[in-house]
Amino acid sequence: MKRAAAPPREHPPADVPWSYEGAGAPDAWARLKPEYALCAKGTRQSPIDIQGGIRVQLEPIAFDYKAGPVRVVDNGHTIQVGVAPGSAIEVMGRRYELQQFHFHRPSEERIDGRRSEMVVHLVHRDAEGRLAVVAVLLERGTAQPVVQNVWNHLPLEKGEDAAVRATLDPAGLLPEDRAYYTYMGSLTTPPCSENVLWMVMKKPITVSAEQAAIFARLYPMNARPVQSASGRLIKESE
Repeated sequence: MKRAAAPPREHPPADVPWSYEGAGAPDAWARLKPEYALCAKGTRQSPIDIQGGIRVQLEPIAFDYKAGPVRVVDNGHTIQVGVAPGSAIEVMGRRYELQQFHFHRPSEERIDGRRSEMVVHLVHRDAEGRLAVVAVLLERGTAQPVVQNVWNHLPLEKGEDAAVRATLDPAGLLPEDRAYYTYMGSLTTPPCSENVLWMVMKKPITVSAEQAAIFARLYPMNARPVQSASGRLIKESE
């Protein structure tokens, strides 16, 4: 007896924007626009559950972050902070300039199956357009000064941005222990572009319960589900 054919997957209406729930949720991203196809077809997608990393002597990430003016925007998906030129990292023989950082709740990355309260992604680009993202996990604890400075300047409307009057130093978001995991992945939002170098710091920093609650009021959940590791190599600092 022949099985009935599975019904075709419905395509969301053309004007549906990507989101984290409803018609534009992650399982629909690839069907929203042709340029989002990698969200379903990619083989090196992020985030992943970081397990079974190979312990090696990883080259330290050389952070060259500088305090400067920033702009805070609520872009409808997260709170994003654009930074002035001048901050960068050097790793694996390349220099990547810091472009912006933004937040997800809960953390998109899992380590041995465990998620953190939040994560901040610091997005960098080199002169040839290659991307590198440093992810710092946020756990509940004491208040975080840089996060508080950002929250103090939240715009009142989505799509608007606000200048931070005081200078802000992104280095304040880094843990003292700079050990990290690294793997090749993708953007965690459409178009899900691959060949992104990921560096996930092993040690978290803290945010207060009040700081976490402020973000949760705006974005209770803005994390892409974990993607298949697809057998890719994960390295971790000894």
